[in-house]
Amino acid sequence: MAEEKKLTVLQLLPALESGGVERGTLEVAQALVKCGHRALVMSAGGRQVASLVASGAEHFAWPVGRKSFGTLLLVGRLRRFLLEQKVDIVHARSRVPAWIAYLAWRGMDPATRPRFVTTVHGMYGVNRYSRIMTRGERVIAVSSTVRDYILREYPDTPAERIQVIHRGVDGKAYPHGWKPHPDWQQAFFSQFPQAADKQLVTLPGRITRLKGHEDFIELIARLKQLGLPVHGLIVGGAAASKRRYLDMLNDRVRVMGLEADISFTGQRDDLKNILAISSLVLSLSTQPESFGRTTLEALRLGVPTAGYDHGGVGEILCTIYPDGLLPRGDADATTGRIASLLRNPNPVPGDDFFPLRDMLSQTLALYEQLARSPRGQA
Repeated sequence: MAEEKKLTVLQLLPALESGGVERGTLEVAQALVKCGHRALVMSAGGRQVASLVASGAEHFAWPVGRKSFGTLLLVGRLRRFLLEQKVDIVHARSRVPAWIAYLAWRGMDPATRPRFVTTVHGMYGVNRYSRIMTRGERVIAVSSTVRDYILREYPDTPAERIQVIHRGVDGKAYPHGWKPHPDWQQAFFSQFPQAADKQLVTLPGRITRLKGHEDFIELIARLKQLGLPVHGLIVGGAAASKRRYLDMLNDRVRVMGLEADISFTGQRDDLKNILAISSLVLSLSTQPESFGRTTLEALRLGVPTAGYDHGGVGEILCTIYPDGLLPRGDADATTGRIASLLRNPNPVPGDDFFPLRDMLSQTLALYEQLARSPRGQA
């Protein structure tokens, strides 16, 4: 933007470990720096801080995501920080940080305070605590599904404040047709020898009841009964609170006689490689996903992908690969569709769907437009 004022943008989130919210925060910070703006991030820290700082952004280690009444003591301190750092845009990406930011912002002079932005990354439980994510002067929804959720559950949110900005994937990082190095493949199949020379059907996602692991185990059993040479990969870690559920899934695999046909990989840092060698990637979440970034990553690699026809995953599949839409609640139809995709899949289009550059340009344009716009009640 020629001769436009350079902005100071503060993003707040609980931590910078791993996950879609964290990745999006880093990507936006990097884009701000490239455009000559000042990018500040406030969190409790984590393994992504080094990457953030290396990009030219600044990190401030504050426990803004801690679920404690003591966190409210940060409100006055944050208000002073916003003044001292001359912050133009405050962008809250999670509920506790959003409350701290909102309370600090609300106590400032409406004529001179920063502009307040929130992003609704998920479909949270509907309550007063979650309502804070709809209180931004602009509210970013990561999909049309999330926009519909906001308008349905928080109908007092002005529709004109909500802007859909789909999450994006960098095509250079996920090139169509890419495969990992043969050395990596050899090491992977040495670790999981029963998966070698099989059609790999992969379910990525943390171990939790919402991700459809039980449906997945049943599906692998049905595909084996049809004579398909498949091996199921469950890729994701289990938090300590989910260990009993993981044990139950392992028991189920054992009882169904599928121990040679399903592998639990645990948490992996090489998910991209696993997606790329898969014959089919699945999303079987029982509740609608807000977006479904892993689904998009698999499709951008050119891997056939299927998922239940709801939420953000349904949006992505409708746009890129409608062959992969699965009817939830109809196991026979789902099995038939997946068997067809394994036997004779249509190729995944190689177009530049949901590019990262669109997400970044739309986010920065929102910041710039809001910074220039007249101030009103939020």
